[in-house]
Amino acid sequence: MKILVADLEGVFLPEIWINVALKTGIEELKLTTRDISDYDVLMTKRLSILKENKLGIKDISDVISTLEPLDGAKQMLDWIRSRAQIIILSDTFEEFAKPLMAKLGFPALLCHNLTIDGAGNITGYNLRIDNQKARAVKALKALNYQVIAFGDSYNDIGMIQAADHGFFFCPPPSCLTDFPDIPVTHNYAKLKLMITSLLDQ
Repeated sequence: MKILVADLEGVFLPEIWINVALKTGIEELKLTTRDISDYDVLMTKRLSILKENKLGIKDISDVISTLEPLDGAKQMLDWIRSRAQIIILSDTFEEFAKPLMAKLGFPALLCHNLTIDGAGNITGYNLRIDNQKARAVKALKALNYQVIAFGDSYNDIGMIQAADHGFFFCPPPSCLTDFPDIPVTHNYAKLKLMITSLLDQ
């Protein structure tokens, strides 16, 4: 049995924090795991910026409500789900992703959640489990699945390397430089070919 796992933002959805940055004009919020590989450092910085600028969950939700999946993303997911099971493993948060899941046809999503106070301020974040992407892959392998994994950034390296078959999808050049041995695809057409070849093995 084969099962797929994939990242969410940058693969099927636009980067939420980048869009918040564009809407608010706060350049530092454009930083993602493509730029800062240590997720705790990145999130601590983001929460500090939100506090400094008095931005709460409503401000971010207002941006998220305007977002749409990447062009062809739902069709790509539908195609995958007609051939194999797929689980989205993301370092986003339930409060961010939930409104967008309907637009993707409600794929299975494992992610984290936020601590929000009564005034709507985001005061903390709660990891469902540390290193969740790689550990999810290892758990699936323990259930006797062959795992195919793909994502676009540094926080996907663990799951890609833990999988039976792993590859990048549209990564930044720095990922390719730092991990030249990991295969890469650059669009959904090539993604279909890669998945088909791996499912047929």
